[in-house]
Amino acid sequence: MKTVLVTGASKGIGEQIAYKFASKNYNVIINYNTDFKNALRIKNDIETKYNVKAITIKCDVAKEEEVKQMVEQSIKEFGSIDCLVNNAGIAIDTLFEDKTAENFRKILDVNLVGAFLVSKYVGEYMLKERSGKIINISSTNGIDTFYPMSIDYDASKAGMISLTHNLALQYAPYINVNAIASGWVETEMTKDLDEEFIMEEQEKIFLKRFAKPEEIANVVFFLASDEASYINGEIIRVDGGY
Repeated sequence: MKTVLVTGASKGIGEQIAYKFASKNYNVIINYNTDFKNALRIKNDIETKYNVKAITIKCDVAKEEEVKQMVEQSIKEFGSIDCLVNNAGIAIDTLFEDKTAENFRKILDVNLVGAFLVSKYVGEYMLKERSGKIINISSTNGIDTFYPMSIDYDASKAGMISLTHNLALQYAPYINVNAIASGWVETEMTKDLDEEFIMEEQEKIFLKRFAKPEEIANVVFFLASDEASYINGEIIRVDGGY
């Protein structure tokens, strides 16, 4: 039985990714940083619904020592990590003139440095097995949809795209590394947006709606599957036609 590690899996896209892999007979490592209650709920629900094992691991992905411990614990528990999904991410949307260097670094530390650290330590084990899949959750914000209020978030997601290309080269030919550039998704990050702004953004989307987290999870699992064995170093847009 294969094992997936999903960072930031206690809510939103990460939660649905965890459920998707569990439904496909993967053991699931549910990484969280603050929301233990929700992570535990997901673990118990997965083990009730599916014939797999799930564990929760608290880890701030921006802290190297915690990442090392998380990976070591995961390997000790399951013997291998077959797929890594770098989903953990935060956003602090404020007026451009109110942004501080501290805010900027915090976003980069979690969204970008975190993805690098987890990929580095999981990648070491994958290379020993000469097999593995890494999927990074980026955003169209890192390509061509720009919001000055999210300049730090946008920069982190652009960095994830560069990280994806470099990791694909570094880990070739044994590990496939790809990224998803999602558009608007119905998550906690978007539920508090101004209703008028949401309607304006939906009008720009061919499908006239935001994605459901499950729709992102479906593409993530495809990239982890054997059907995507010859896809490497790619950025897949999942934005409904923005």
